[in-house]
Amino acid sequence: MTGVEDRLYFRQWLSGRDFAAGDPLACQMVNFVYAIGDRRTGQAVLVDPAYDTWELLDRLEADDMACVGVLATHYHPDHVGGEMMGLSIEGISRLLERVSAPIHVQGAEAEYVRKVTGVDADCLVSHASADVVTVGAVDIELIATPGHTPGSQCFLVDGRLVAGDTLFLEGCGRMDLPGSDPAQMYESLTTRLARVPDEAVLYPGHRYSLESSATMGTTRERNYVFSPTSREQWLAAFAR
Repeated sequence: MTGVEDRLYFRQWLSGRDFAAGDPLACQMVNFVYAIGDRRTGQAVLVDPAYDTWELLDRLEADDMACVGVLATHYHPDHVGGEMMGLSIEGISRLLERVSAPIHVQGAEAEYVRKVTGVDADCLVSHASADVVTVGAVDIELIATPGHTPGSQCFLVDGRLVAGDTLFLEGCGRMDLPGSDPAQMYESLTTRLARVPDEAVLYPGHRYSLESSATMGTTRERNYVFSPTSREQWLAAFAR
């Protein structure tokens, strides 16, 4: 990874502001989409492209980057496209009309992504936790973090944790939805993400706070989901 910090391409784009500005649902949902790549090779992956995927591809091209893959944190339509609240959200199926790129998911999430988006199964690449997706010389570690959904995952790259709906600066993903599991969420937050250092910067899947990012140390100090000191206390507080 020597010299990767000089090659790393990293962008955070907010739906309804940086792209899909005319989409009322994009403005309401305040999703973040991320682009991660290698400046030297001009290759990048998009994390959770939805709402206006071609505009996201245009943004990459404006930076002289090309999309060579997608990383999906989880299967919910505001992250990968599909039907939600009676509305149709554009996502990876639309993106694949313009580029040929693998969609990287945790194995437990693959069938959900296929059903929600309608993409062919052969477009999906199933992973296990600790797998690494390499873009040019940039390594992105995939960390399975079930809880919000059965196959939610986070991405660790060069001191940055892209967390989807597993962890926000304030709170964590909902645990009252089909397939969610409060006990798994507790393990994900306190065990699977425990080795992510305090100096790493958290980049969430939605802008649910004033700031768009914060260090993990600050998040652990301020986020109420880290207040309980035991599994029993945590489940008593959050398992509804």
